[in-house]
Amino acid sequence: MEGPAIARSIGKVTPDESAIITSRGSERLRAGHLWVYRSDIRAARAGAGAIVRLTDERGRYQGRAFYSDKSQIAIRLLTREDVPIDRAFLTERLRQAAEYRRTVVDNTDAYRLVYGEADLLPSLIVDRYGEYLVIQTLSQATDRLKNLIVEILVELFSPKGILERNDPKVRMLEGLDQQINVLYGEIPPEIQAKENGVTFVYDLRRGQKTGSFLDQRENHWAARRYASGEVLDCFSYQGGFALTIAGNCEHVEGIDMGAAAVTAARRNQELNSISNVTFREGNTFDILKEYDEVRRQFEMVVLDPPAFAKNRDSIPAAQRGYKEINLRALKILKPGGYLVTCSCSYHISEALFLQVVAEAANDARKTIAVVERRTQAQDHPILMTMPETHYLKCIIVKTLE
Repeated sequence: MEGPAIARSIGKVTPDESAIITSRGSERLRAGHLWVYRSDIRAARAGAGAIVRLTDERGRYQGRAFYSDKSQIAIRLLTREDVPIDRAFLTERLRQAAEYRRTVVDNTDAYRLVYGEADLLPSLIVDRYGEYLVIQTLSQATDRLKNLIVEILVELFSPKGILERNDPKVRMLEGLDQQINVLYGEIPPEIQAKENGVTFVYDLRRGQKTGSFLDQRENHWAARRYASGEVLDCFSYQGGFALTIAGNCEHVEGIDMGAAAVTAARRNQELNSISNVTFREGNTFDILKEYDEVRRQFEMVVLDPPAFAKNRDSIPAAQRGYKEINLRALKILKPGGYLVTCSCSYHISEALFLQVVAEAANDARKTIAVVERRTQAQDHPILMTMPETHYLKCIIVKTLE
């Protein structure tokens, strides 16, 4: 095994460190959540990124967990069992995550292999792009275990290269640096991988998230089922929706404000020899308004904007933004046309998003029916007792008149 950051001998990773949590903290764990906040730590005898043995104030065992001495999320539960957290434990968790993906991922070799808490590997992200892996270690503990995790990934999956995309700002809350490094093998400037049978080029170092938005893959394919005629794909990024649905359409127009995104989308279009798609740079809000004024209409409009609500304080402004683009999109839909509308804002609940779309339809004087209520792809599973793992909403509606 090669790679500058691979440690040859990690040793045992079960330290003799502990934390005592309050009754409120233990009740939170019993309710199925995996986090305990700093305010519910009664005492801790542990260093940064330790794996701790958890007990409550009466000395009752609560589980084993990752510990952070910086973040407000002080505890991330690994298991309620009294077992060592060693190489064998981590290997089995990674193997189980991979086995689940073999069940739900099809016709695709770019997908999420490990989704943190939802795979009972808190704060660890692993994405697969063909023969390459990208990891994010988003807490002190997973960062401390990074070399061991890389060793196990190499043993299980034999990738050509592993890149750490540890540039999310959330790492700063853990007192960790933002960094992008090759941890194993080699990572070329760009790689090709398939999503739903469509080939895309990925820049793993500079692309969004770990290289792309893998969570929309199944929604791209679902939109294809309803696509026909003229389609407008807003916030098209690198062409995920546009290129997936193109085969069922007369023409697809993709728009994005980012010049680099438009260039990448055109490259992907050429790579797949798709001739009935046009990508252009532009502001979605302005273009929707322009098309409404000139009475241009489409059989489908896709809205996949960036997160409008970054925190709770921005929810009212986000609601206004979502309502405006959905209102304008509905106004340019032909009767019987479809709107595919998305929100990746965790702070906008599905119920609130549905309300916003309904209000937009009323203002547009359109009667709509929901034909599908969707979420992130199945390789991003949602932990039922942890709402933080559910963030993406995708609603497909049909205009009835």
